Formats: sequence, C-alpha cells, structure tokens
Amino acid sequence: MLHRQNQNRRVAGLASVLVLLFICCSCGKKTPTLNLLVWEGYADASFVHTFEELNHCKVSASYMGSSDELVAKLRGGSAGNYDVISPSSDVATTIASGGLAAPLDVSKLPTYGQLSPQLTSLPLVRIKGQIYGAPFMWGPDPMIYDTTVFRQAPDSWNIFWDPKYRGKISVWDDLSTVYMAAQILGFDKPDPSQLYNLSDEQLEAVKKKLLELKPNIRKMWSTGGELTNLFQNHEVVAAMGWPLMTNQLRKINFPVGETIPKENTTGWIDHLMVTAGSENKDLAVKFVEYMIQPATQKKVTDVTGYTPSNPGAANFMTPDQVKGLHLDDVENYQKHIYFWQNVPRRTKYNEIWNEVKATQ
Repeated sequence: MLHRQNQNRRVAGLASVLVLLFICCSCGKKTPTLNLLVWEGYADASFVHTFEELNHCKVSASYMGSSDELVAKLRGGSAGNYDVISPSSDVATTIASGGLAAPLDVSKLPTYGQLSPQLTSLPLVRIKGQIYGAPFMWGPDPMIYDTTVFRQAPDSWNIFWDPKYRGKISVWDDLSTVYMAAQILGFDKPDPSQLYNLSDEQLEAVKKKLLELKPNIRKMWSTGGELTNLFQNHEVVAAMGWPLMTNQLRKINFPVGETIPKENTTGWIDHLMVTAGSENKDLAVKFVEYMIQPATQKKVTDVTGYTPSNPGAANFMTPDQVKGLHLDDVENYQKHIYFWQNVPRRTKYNEIWNEVKATQ
C-alpha cells in the first residue's frame, strides 16, 4: 500500500511538472502583436485577417482623427506604442525628417517597384537618399451632398456659404478646411502649392472667410463615421469629406453624391511607415509589403473607396470599378487635386484654425 502511495505521489508530481512545462512553453510562444495608428478603414478585417493568419500574429489598430493628432502622439512619447502608421502627404516629410520613422529597405518590399511612379517619384518621404514610406492610397477631399436636396451636383464650394443652408453644412475639423477657403479666395492661382505656404495677410483673409461660414456649419466632424451619421440623420445636406463616407453611405442606400467643384480640391497621398520605436520592425515591413500588393489594395479600395497606389489592383476589379476610381484616367483626374504638401508654417495655420473654432 505504501509503495502504491509513493508511486501515485511521483505520478502526481510528474504531472505537475508537465503542466508547468506546458504553461512555460505556451508563454514562450506568445502571439506577436502589430500595433497600428492609421486612418479609419485601413485595418478592416476583410484584409487584415489574412495577414494575421499568414504570419501567426495579431493586428491591433488605433485610429487618428487628423494629421496633427498623429504627429502629436509620435512626438509625445507614444512612438514606441505603434509599429505602423499611415501619415498623409502634409506630415509625411515632417515624420521622416524628424526621426520618427525608420528608413525602409525596399529590397524587402518586392512589390514596391509596382507602385505608381507618379507617387514614388515624389520627394515627400525621401530624406538624404533614404526612403521612409511606401505610397498606399490616395484621393481627393470631395464635396459630398444629399441628392434629394441637390438634384444636380453643386459646381462650387461657394454653396457652403449660401444662407439657405444655415446649420446644414459640415466641414472636417482639420487644416484642409483652411486650404478649401484659400481656394475660394483664389490663393491657389497661379501656383496651387501656395495653399500650403500662405502669408499672414492671406491667412487673415482665410480666417475672415471661415468666420462667415460658421452660421452654416451644423457640426465639424472628426471621424468618417461621425459625418456618415450626420447625413443619415438628415442633420446636414453637404460637406467636405472623404470618398470613405461616400462609400459608407452608398452601402446603406443613402442618396449621396460626390463631386469635385470647379475650384478643384485638395487631396492626400497616404504612406505606410514603420515607426523608429517599433520593436517589431521585421513584422511591420512584412505588413507594408502585404498592404501594397495588388490583391490587398483592391480589398482596401472596396472598404474605403480610395484609389490604390498599385495600378495592378485594377486587374482584380470590374471595368466599372476601374472607371469609378479613375484608374483609366489618372493623369487627367489628378489635375483637379492639389495634393497636400508639407506646411512650413503649420503652427500658424493651426493658430488661425483654432481661432476660427473658438469664435462664437
């Protein structure tokens, strides 16, 4: 009997050791997590899940409401909390030159060579011969409108100031609204890049113009979902937005239209960057490569309505999709879009914008 008890104790002890070994091994095989700080729509499960399965990892996404929010978080000590970011062309240079992103070894991005030369040739993310980002998606800041109110597409941003739309307009809580007002005032003539380097006098004129707009503004939106809800609830009839919101509204059969007015509009080129503080740089580079592949780009477009940086995505689309994204007429379409550039006096722009918001 005593021998049997001792044998049982040994068996129980061995079982405990095996359980501990299993727990230790499981801890050692912890699933790596890739943390993103990106624009809304850039981490949808329809394409991210495949990457997670292929690389046995988890992707966790946080979303930003503006370019300034992204820069503030990176400069505020949060850079190490994120591995991949998607800055737009107005702050991509600042992030690259400020040591907030890691240079990319394009030899580890075999798809990089497929990206549109019109985008990769721009100097936005090239610093001292090194490349800090891969062009990902691009598009305009279009006018979005309720087609039950506007039977024809409005042909000018000036309708935002029409008294009949008092309390029925929305604009983005972002400097792009400053750019739009500068366009109305003709400060983009003859050089559209002047929008991003306005003088004090021009900024004061923009401020005056935006203050005149305030009675018509129902609410300034911060996220795509917020603007979509404003339209759904019939609180607004027109807004400056993103193709993402147009896409969202069409999916729920809301009567929405989208147009670029005669003054043209501003737009953005979003890049994928790996942060300098990332502890998962190899996995982050794999993610960038996956996201710029044509099949993935098509899936991102399905969610966002944005135009892919990889023209090869068209091979996965219907002719109507290709036409709708202007992939059959890129050069002409881009003539109507003044892509965001680095804003040397960004602090002054923000000062003007904050004064507009603070005025009752």
